[in-house]
Amino acid sequence: MSLRHALLGLLAERPRTGYALLKHFEGSISYVWTARHSQIYPELARLQEDGFIRQSASGPRGSKIYEITKAGLDEVRRWLRETEPERTVRSDPLLRVFLLWLLQPEEREEFLRRELEHNRAYLARLEQLGRSEPANATEQTFRFALEHGLRATRARIGWLEWALAQSPLPE
Repeated sequence: MSLRHALLGLLAERPRTGYALLKHFEGSISYVWTARHSQIYPELARLQEDGFIRQSASGPRGSKIYEITKAGLDEVRRWLRETEPERTVRSDPLLRVFLLWLLQPEEREEFLRRELEHNRAYLARLEQLGRSEPANATEQTFRFALEHGLRATRARIGWLEWALAQSPLPE
């Protein structure tokens, strides 16, 4: 996924400041795609330079409110229709699982327990997000992504419980 297209999609919903975009990432999109402050603001400048967004107003303390242009809307729609998603998977926790054999048995088990607790806490946050019913198409498609997160996290929890049941892990 492209940060550029994520920002265009969010601005297609409604105009926002860079800070509001960052907060939206932190509150929802970060569950599937992360972006930091240091990435968002330079990309907004590039999008504006490319004519995909424009500054529609100024807010308090010099903040800029951005809105998508027709060219930006056309671009995000083109990206959705014409490009294949990247399906590469990079998982730091799973890479560590591959390498757990380098640790002592009790350290391996502790790692799996920490991952289990992390995933249980993550599931609780996702369940909290899912307590409201979608009111429109935007919220419905967000709900599709949330449901994926719920199911995937429940599967990870089940897998971690299974892995821990295999303990003690052999030397």
